[in-house]
Amino acid sequence: MDRAIGEVVASARAEDPETEVIDLGPGGLELGRLAELTSPSLFGGGKVLVLRSAQDLGKDLSAEVLAYAKRPADDVALVAVHHGGAKGKALADGLAKGGARKVSCPKVTKVGDRVDFVRGEIRRAGGKISADGARGLLDAVGNDLRELAGACSQLVADTGGKIDDAAVARYYRGRAEVSGFTVADKAIEGQLAEALEQLRWALATGVAPVLIVSALAQGVRGLAKVGGAPRGARGAALAKELGMPPWKIERVQRQLRGWSGDGVARALSAVAEADAQVKGGAADPAYALEKTVADIVAARRIR
Repeated sequence: MDRAIGEVVASARAEDPETEVIDLGPGGLELGRLAELTSPSLFGGGKVLVLRSAQDLGKDLSAEVLAYAKRPADDVALVAVHHGGAKGKALADGLAKGGARKVSCPKVTKVGDRVDFVRGEIRRAGGKISADGARGLLDAVGNDLRELAGACSQLVADTGGKIDDAAVARYYRGRAEVSGFTVADKAIEGQLAEALEQLRWALATGVAPVLIVSALAQGVRGLAKVGGAPRGARGAALAKELGMPPWKIERVQRQLRGWSGDGVARALSAVAEADAQVKGGAADPAYALEKTVADIVAARRIR
């Protein structure tokens, strides 16, 4: 909603930089004030009038807004923010029938929608990010759209626009243990040099070895779960069967293309051994982790 309002304001100020913005929160409009706010100013200049929570205006105020919308002032842009639902629907329908431009702002609730939101924000800022990179940013930042939008613009500014998993991990290394999961993804995908680089960087920035082992274990177990899923299972049924979100299943399916059943079994053994070593069985947990990463990459080549 804020983005849609911002675009109206930007458009008005492109024509008149001195355009005044009047933002009325709930309860900020009473009978008669709309005529006062939309009347010509002695000093000239345009206005953008934003009516928040328009569904709460009530019958009389709604009628006043609809009457104004039939004969709007040339230099005033009126924005009515309606939160949806049946309350105040007559106002929203009346404005739409009167020719008002309707901008729908549906709630972003599904993971796929959030991924699309992140990729759209990156494009808006002039950059490009893969779907996997967008999911990594979601894991790191969370689901708040304002925080995500801010993170997207900052990443484009910091990286020059091309954003991958490594860039997300580099700038958000302290959140959601992104570092450990990046190590796991690189190892599972057979990228030994990149996995070791990410491992050393993660350890240098304070990520606990036990968290890295946990990420490796989750990654390899994901291969085993998806690889052993019933044939023919798809979509929601498969997600329910495995207890994994559909986007993660798709990612693991792509990673599985280079693996055999024997290779996954060997990787599981390597992770189990690493878990024991970082919990006291090894004198040097960093070396144990490096060996585990190498073993996982080698297991991927088993046919």
